[in-house]
Amino acid sequence: MEESILKSKWVSTVASIWIQSTSGSLYTFSIYSQSLKTTQNYDQSTLDTVAVFKDVGVNFGVLSGVLYSYFATSGSRGGPWVVHLLGAAQCFLGYFLMWAAVAGLIPRPPVPLMCFFMLLAAHAQSFFNTANVVTGVRNFRYYSGTIVGIMKGFLGLSGAILVQVYQTILYNKPTSFLLMLALFPTINTLLLMRFVRIHDTSEGNEKELLNSLSSIALLLAAYLMVVIIIEHVLTLRLIIHAFAFAVLILLLGSPLCIAIRAWKRESDSISQTLCTKDYPLILDSSQQRSGKMFARQDSAEYHNLPGSSDQEMGTHDTRTLQSGENLNLFQAMRAVDFWILFLTTACGMGSGLATVNNIGQIGGSLGFKSFETSSLVSLWSIWNFLGRFGAGYLSDYVLHVSGWARPLFMVITLAAMSAGHLVIASGLPGALYFGSVLVGVCYGSQWSLMPTIVSEIFGVAHMGTIFNTITIASPVGSYIFSVRVIGYIYDKEASAEGKTCVGKHCFMLSYLIMASATFLGSLVALVLFFRTRSFYNRVIVRRLLHSVRE
Repeated sequence: MEESILKSKWVSTVASIWIQSTSGSLYTFSIYSQSLKTTQNYDQSTLDTVAVFKDVGVNFGVLSGVLYSYFATSGSRGGPWVVHLLGAAQCFLGYFLMWAAVAGLIPRPPVPLMCFFMLLAAHAQSFFNTANVVTGVRNFRYYSGTIVGIMKGFLGLSGAILVQVYQTILYNKPTSFLLMLALFPTINTLLLMRFVRIHDTSEGNEKELLNSLSSIALLLAAYLMVVIIIEHVLTLRLIIHAFAFAVLILLLGSPLCIAIRAWKRESDSISQTLCTKDYPLILDSSQQRSGKMFARQDSAEYHNLPGSSDQEMGTHDTRTLQSGENLNLFQAMRAVDFWILFLTTACGMGSGLATVNNIGQIGGSLGFKSFETSSLVSLWSIWNFLGRFGAGYLSDYVLHVSGWARPLFMVITLAAMSAGHLVIASGLPGALYFGSVLVGVCYGSQWSLMPTIVSEIFGVAHMGTIFNTITIASPVGSYIFSVRVIGYIYDKEASAEGKTCVGKHCFMLSYLIMASATFLGSLVALVLFFRTRSFYNRVIVRRLLHSVRE
């Protein structure tokens, strides 16, 4: 019995959620960036260059996708835990070496070597993310948007969770925070990675249980936001911090109750089936492993549905509709849709990363105190979560109910992100808070929408490799916006002494440029919507309707 529950898809989901909850060190860069800058004697452009390698590492996930396809799809070769193990090793090495440099335990490394340390630490997140997200999609094929939203949502919340650990245990010790980032996510992943497994099974109450997990995620986000606001207004004593942190741990543990409830329901269902001798409904283990319990297991198989010929797909590129197989990376790269997604990712995710990398410096130029900057970083995690979770859940809901093609949400969120950049550019009182809400929510949305769209257009067999290749566009955009736009303009505006800039003019032009680029991304996404609208109506929606009839 105990072995059965530990091997269920719901325990796998909970383990993935817990790993995601400590994997978002990317979003805490502003906590230790000033220490990195001062101890290593960097100017703003150099600091932004190091930050770009963080973005390159976290988004260059092609290797993790290839390794996942090799190890996880064949039980004899291992499983998702192999990808997690490799990610944990990189996380420890990268952050430990950075901590040693900042703490003065090793001689100050040259900039290229520090960039490598940052790249190694950040690259670990792509391994954690690939193993958890792709496993989730394979376990919940009919609710891919919802499960991606949940996984990406907890990753978005992880920044605020890590900041809570920092403020409870290591407050005002950013150097020690780097050591914590080396140890905490690594140990957590090593403890949980064996529970993350692929289960080719389907249950009638999946949506209800996924909604329960979604409710917990929303409750956790609301709790973190309340704690952050209270900490911003009041000076809390250590005992209050500890109590708030204990409640946070309880909320993070609550998804396990959902897994237990799901296992009990499944056990009761099997017992009832045995009692009624409805043996045809029970599949043997070899059938489950081969996935024969699904008449339409992979999205590419739906391309052969009656009445779904290539001619009926409208303007959609027929290279994405090869019959009888999922597309591999090289086949996908020959499709126009792949490069449309690449460009929208560069505009949306690239400008979003540039914002989170520089939010500390923006706050400093506007006269924010260090504690206010920490609050902005934590709040960014909340907005990021709402975007990741909300876009996945809402796009799934609208697709099931109204049949709207998912790329439409990408159009809307990129246009809203452009508006957020304009708000920040204004430099008005409160503009950074309100603008970061818009940018954070819309940036998070891209992380749910893009992988889900990839799974629907190109299939799930090579999903990890394809969507991780597309995310390379994110650090490309981040480099352009962070170094060539924000860093360059900031250093030109900065005073010779201290290499600092004060005033709204420091970032105004940069954000006007990013607003224009993001609006361009929205227009490109609109092209994708029109190209895939017929494909969604005749293939994806039909698949969903067929699953309901089953």
